[in-house]
Amino acid sequence: MSEISSVKALVFDVFGTVVDWRSSLIADFTKWGETRGVKADWTALVDGWRAVYAASMDEVRKHPERGYVILDRLHRQSLEKLVAQLSIDGLNDADLGYLTTGWHRLNPWPDSISGLTRLKTKYIIGPLSNGNVALLTNMAKHAGLPWDLVLSAELFEHYKPDPETYLGAARLLGLPAEQVMMVAAHNNDLKAARKQGLKTAFVARATEYGPLQKYDFEAKDSWEVVAKDFGGIADQMGC
Repeated sequence: MSEISSVKALVFDVFGTVVDWRSSLIADFTKWGETRGVKADWTALVDGWRAVYAASMDEVRKHPERGYVILDRLHRQSLEKLVAQLSIDGLNDADLGYLTTGWHRLNPWPDSISGLTRLKTKYIIGPLSNGNVALLTNMAKHAGLPWDLVLSAELFEHYKPDPETYLGAARLLGLPAEQVMMVAAHNNDLKAARKQGLKTAFVARATEYGPLQKYDFEAKDSWEVVAKDFGGIADQMGC
């Protein structure tokens, strides 16, 4: 308990940790496709989209001379390639816009709202996500996420796991790194946060990738908090 007694703020990975991106997108696009008369393998599209997520951010890192590119733009670029690869025909610019902003309409895991609401009674809470500010703000409005503020990679023009994101969050909060706790369902995110001095909390989301999940079924290090859901984190954090 002494290790976490100094914590004043909790920042959260969002995609997969707070919201169920895969089920949300598949359900959204399936319903939309039926309305629009567009037939496609939406599961393949969603899984393919997420599969190129990390590589799209790596391209931004490799080419700083091009400037920072927000996640909405990276998502749109990846989508256009996938639509061609999967031979999804009949989509206009507005359709591609709707699909791209599907990431703004993700639904929370069943325990997210109640757990965040409990944690908010004692701590500052906010996302620390690779999503851009508009994406995270719209998602919070859609899903009812009770953030105190939105911390986005866009603010630092660096994607996680770059150190600038974790240290930038602490700086904007006016706190030393050790008073900020990173909450994630991904061990590599927590490893990067700990390296910069943040405290860490792991919550397993064993169905994040559906049947394709291959890792992050359990904590892989001695994180300060390990829980099965956000309610368990709130319990351990005294809320």
